[in-house]
Amino acid sequence: MSDVPAVVVTGLGATSPIGGTAPDSWRAALAGTSGVATMTHDWVSQYELPVTFAAEAAVDPGEVLARPETRRMDRAAQLAVAATREAWADAGAPEVDGERIGVAVSTGLGGLWTLMDSWDTLKERGPRRVLPMTVPMLMPNSSAAYVSLDVGAKAGVHTTTSACASGAEAVAYGLEMIRSGRADIVVTGGTEASVHALPIAAFARMQALSTRNDSPETASRPYDTTRDGFVLGEGAGALVLEREDHARARGATIYARVAGAGLSSDAHDIAAPEPTGEGQERAMRSALADAGLTAADVVHANAHATSTPAGDLTEIRAIARVMGEGTVVSATKSMTGHLLGGAGALESVFAVLALRDRTAPPTINLTSPEPDLPLPVATAPTALGAGQIAALNNSFGFGGHNVSLIFTSV
Repeated sequence: MSDVPAVVVTGLGATSPIGGTAPDSWRAALAGTSGVATMTHDWVSQYELPVTFAAEAAVDPGEVLARPETRRMDRAAQLAVAATREAWADAGAPEVDGERIGVAVSTGLGGLWTLMDSWDTLKERGPRRVLPMTVPMLMPNSSAAYVSLDVGAKAGVHTTTSACASGAEAVAYGLEMIRSGRADIVVTGGTEASVHALPIAAFARMQALSTRNDSPETASRPYDTTRDGFVLGEGAGALVLEREDHARARGATIYARVAGAGLSSDAHDIAAPEPTGEGQERAMRSALADAGLTAADVVHANAHATSTPAGDLTEIRAIARVMGEGTVVSATKSMTGHLLGGAGALESVFAVLALRDRTAPPTINLTSPEPDLPLPVATAPTALGAGQIAALNNSFGFGGHNVSLIFTSV
């Protein structure tokens, strides 16, 4: 591993259900703030949706982007650009040859709002009223493409679409771009804007969503015996990755190292997770090996933990098998809901900040824990200790995608 360049995080950005920036989102996470609320859209009652709440972005991207921009972007791209601009500015907006800058920004569903609105326009008003920018707005790589225009990236622009693992896989891809020598800096992240009647209806039909319409802020409750499904969320997370010697040469602030990534697949089912967690375990072990670390080094895990009856226990048992008993687990989806393709990126931001502040954020709504949980789950901000420490971030997606990332303190 000595000939592989070290990769660090030099910029962070986020727009989430609990904050319009990375610092605001992190402060809210440490405070145990729920971003879940009853939706006020007319279409909730129009379609008689069985689930009437979601975790929507705390700050509308239209408040931070210029109106001419928002008219040419789907909401998913708007959220991505808001987060990546913050991360790029946080990294010092480095002046680098564009051929040494890459982008890996992912999504699970892409420009869903554009697709659905354009279909309605076609049916109701005819083909001449469909917007000329419809295809560039709805294509899944639209967010990454707009980010590349922002930063002048010419080393490669990529969108890894792997359902709810998309954002984490983008970070892993960015890591490989730098390690392979293709780029010195890569803007990575994930985004999703799917709080729309169709996904809500579809996820509800799968019995995947919580139905706590009378108490939305307590609906996302990972590891609780009364959990009944996840809460749909929207937002974006972004990280600027950089070759460490390059970052130090320009005097950049370094948050953490991206020490390793592990990817695997289940080949089990198009939606249901493999019940033993064997594929998840392989991803975590691969990440550990890639990082050159031992289980004892990993003191914190930001778990995928969506608040589904089967998924939560499968994952935490797999984490325990790989990491042993010294890892404190946080399930931040209890506050943000599930950002689908944006989840892994936002939770990577949280994992990095947990290392910086040496504090694991709380898991809220855990009032009746599953008996015999194999690892401690933080229900209040929890100190992570001194010295060199590492944090794990897990993201898993429909189709059997498993991505594990390991970050280390600096």
